[in-house]
Amino acid sequence: MFIISLLLIIFMIVLAIITIEFNDLLKAVISSGGVSLIASILFYILHAPDVAMAEASIGAGLTIGIFVFALRRTRRWEEEEEDE
Repeated sequence: MFIISLLLIIFMIVLAIITIEFNDLLKAVISSGGVSLIASILFYILHAPDVAMAEASIGAGLTIGIFVFALRRTRRWEEEEEDE
C-alpha cells in the first residue's frame, strides 16, 4: 500500500507542476482537477471515505465546473493573441 500511495503522490506532484506550466487556462483547470481527484483517492486510502467523497464531489467536480463555466463566459487572452 505504501508503494501505491507513493506513486499517487508523485503523480499528483507531476500534475501540479504541469498545471503551473500550462499557458492555456482550460488545460490548467482540468489538470488541477486531476490533482484534486488524486487527493480524494489518497484520502480514501487513508480510511477517510467521507473526506474523499467531499473532495471528489466539491474539489474535482463542482470547482472545475465553475472554473470552466467562468472561462467560457470570458474572453481569454490566448484568443486575443491569435487575432492580432
